[in-house]
Amino acid sequence: MKNLVKISAIAAVSVFGISACKNAGTDGKQSGADSTKSAPRAAVTIAKVSASPEFAGAALSVKSMTAEKVGKDSAKVTFNFDVKSYELKGQTADNSAKGCNNSDKGQHIHFILDNSPYKALYEPKNEVTLANDNKDHYLLCFLSRSYHESLKNKEAAVLVHFKIDEKGNFKKLEDPKTPMLFYSRPKGDYLGKDTADVLLDFYVWNTSLAADGYKVKAQVTNETLKSDTTFVISTWESNFIQNLGTGKCKVALTLLGKDGQPATGDMTTASRSFNMAAAEPMK
Repeated sequence: MKNLVKISAIAAVSVFGISACKNAGTDGKQSGADSTKSAPRAAVTIAKVSASPEFAGAALSVKSMTAEKVGKDSAKVTFNFDVKSYELKGQTADNSAKGCNNSDKGQHIHFILDNSPYKALYEPKNEVTLANDNKDHYLLCFLSRSYHESLKNKEAAVLVHFKIDEKGNFKKLEDPKTPMLFYSRPKGDYLGKDTADVLLDFYVWNTSLAADGYKVKAQVTNETLKSDTTFVISTWESNFIQNLGTGKCKVALTLLGKDGQPATGDMTTASRSFNMAAAEPMK
């Protein structure tokens, strides 16, 4: 089943539902044949997340970045961050009302290296081991509410372009100028009530989204139920995926240029598989 939904910059997301048709006889009652048919599944939709608490002055920056060679071909890279006007580990005020997956460890930093699945940081530091192969790396970090929704003010995020040279040294590279897209949510496993509203969240860099500008294409697939729905998003805001159902699912994101074609350059596509189940055990 394939659907294409376009979301304008000025309109709220529409929610489409599919309801069962009832064939009535002359007496106005549903026929016996129809009563044995199951109702079609509701269409997969996305709906704008309700307004979330803002954090005036919240800011994230990199305090230090160091590398230490470990072994012949790799280096341990240490990142230390500075967080201002934001409480890591605190619960975001509306977490219980949001109705979506929430971290019991509280607010955190999303650490996204080369568009791989993020690591949640509850302390302002992280260590990774990388090959000392002179390859470019892009690290995006941003402040996250306890239910994993990003803070989208520019001061709340930082992007670092770097490489690890053959000697294991950290080399900061020129800041990228091209538009970029980083994947955040959905991620991991969703169980029970958390399957109803699944946060769709991403981060754009060096661009904004608009009906006549750059957009993000989100292909949402439930491989178990064989559903495949594509949304074109023209406003940078968080959404909930609804009616996705349970099973093995996937979201693929693509940054589109003003011409509607996939944007060129680094970090413009990303995808993630995740699992949805009504109850334990996860299958």
